[in-house]
Amino acid sequence: MMEPSTEPFVHPALFYQGEKEYLHGTVPFIRDGLKAGEPVAVAVPGANLALLKRALGEDVAQVKFLDMTEAGRNPGRIIPRVLRAFADSHRHQRVRIIGEPIWAGRSTVEYPACVQHEALINPAFQGRDVTILCPYDADRLDEQALTDAHATHPVIISGGRERPSTAYAPEHVVARYNQPLERSATGEELDFRAGELPAVRQFAVERAARLNLSGVRLEDVALIVAELTTNSVVHGGGYGTLRVWAEDGHVVCEVRDKGHLNDPLAGRRPPAQDKLGGRGLLLVHTLADLVRIHTTPDGTTVRCYISQH
Repeated sequence: MMEPSTEPFVHPALFYQGEKEYLHGTVPFIRDGLKAGEPVAVAVPGANLALLKRALGEDVAQVKFLDMTEAGRNPGRIIPRVLRAFADSHRHQRVRIIGEPIWAGRSTVEYPACVQHEALINPAFQGRDVTILCPYDADRLDEQALTDAHATHPVIISGGRERPSTAYAPEHVVARYNQPLERSATGEELDFRAGELPAVRQFAVERAARLNLSGVRLEDVALIVAELTTNSVVHGGGYGTLRVWAEDGHVVCEVRDKGHLNDPLAGRRPPAQDKLGGRGLLLVHTLADLVRIHTTPDGTTVRCYISQH
């Protein structure tokens, strides 16, 4: 059981083996929060969600539940649409959240975005009265995921014992997983400049429609490509290249330009109420099922995966 913290933001990783350890590490955390009058949210994969609901009994009614396989399918939208959305709705209280963004079903394509998300939680919530507990299935996750958890969480809970992580280095994790994206052998591409954005959006929708993916979300393809290509024209040197292809049942839209995305939290913050800008990349994260980004001073590639209905 975690001791109450006097620090504003607390971000432990919970290593668990089996249902018993999972419940031992999460149920007291939830109930302690409820007893202290703290709002509690739980965003975990569906099977663990059902497990916790059964274990909590009547306390279920006091907790906000989200299936992370849906709400957090794209790791890039977890901070703004799950964690910040809940914390910001209770700004005058300390809140508790259980967030499990990395599970055994995550693909190797998704994983780099997942671990970057875990690292970025720390600067996103620095100074906030929030505790975010992140469970890790030590039986089913590979050794790399557990090693990375030590680097993205300042505190580790394992075997019922809590200790500081000696490997905590979230900035290093963000940089290490800023990896070049392997180029697809397939796909059609189009170079674009200012004044050509309606045509490039139409190009993307037409190519996506021809990929023969039943139920493909063409409206989302159009919106995502519109936002990315506009960013290229405004912030990426005035021009860029769009590529579209199919991969594992997804339409993949990739935009490359000469811009440098030097803020790792870009698109992961709720937009400021008094500003008109800052919503484009947030919309992309919201609509896409996965967003992978590689950025250097020489240019940026944003790759978005859009699933079928």
